[in-house]
Amino acid sequence: MGMSAHEHQLAGDHADLFEPPGWDERYSGQEKVWSGNPNPQLVAEAAGLRPGTALDVGCGEGGDVIWLARHGWTVTGADFSANGLARAARHAEQAGVADRVDWWQVDARTFAADGRSYDLVTTHYLHPPEGGMVQVAGRLAEAVAAGGHLLIVGHAPSEAFTQLSASQHRAMFLAEQLLPALPDGFDAIVVEQRPRTVIRGGVTVDIQDSILLARRTS
Repeated sequence: MGMSAHEHQLAGDHADLFEPPGWDERYSGQEKVWSGNPNPQLVAEAAGLRPGTALDVGCGEGGDVIWLARHGWTVTGADFSANGLARAARHAEQAGVADRVDWWQVDARTFAADGRSYDLVTTHYLHPPEGGMVQVAGRLAEAVAAGGHLLIVGHAPSEAFTQLSASQHRAMFLAEQLLPALPDGFDAIVVEQRPRTVIRGGVTVDIQDSILLARRTS
């Protein structure tokens, strides 16, 4: 298995790694940045959920959005990169699911539900700087409808990421670190670091995904 979407983010060398201009630059070329395949933990956790409405924050080129739409969900793909959203829209059109998706340009760090609610709110490998994922998790939780689910997946701190800067390491998180962000009325279902194997330059590397799956009960 190759690198997941956003392992490249953490391994990138853009000065504005955590800001929209860096991602607009990355998405400005003609070649795909990601494989187009859904993130494996989305498939593992969402495959058993009843389809409804979904919000994918940090959707990039739309691989997870397309998977959800193909499996019966009505999906909003959100990202702070205009170029990324344009690519995602093209890929959804090519996949034949454009009628099941819409798009929202928004920065997860300032995201506000503003009355919107979804049966599934998900984000994969979104790593705001300086431990900012805790605050983002709280913002995303507000967009989960009663009976709905919040799924957050990211990279756990690991010696496998020796090439990264100190600020990039601080952007990683453990699943349990996000628990204080959950408002009242949420039950945590999965709170774990799940091992995964990737291949980088022909070398097998063991890493861990931090996974938080929670259900809003009221």
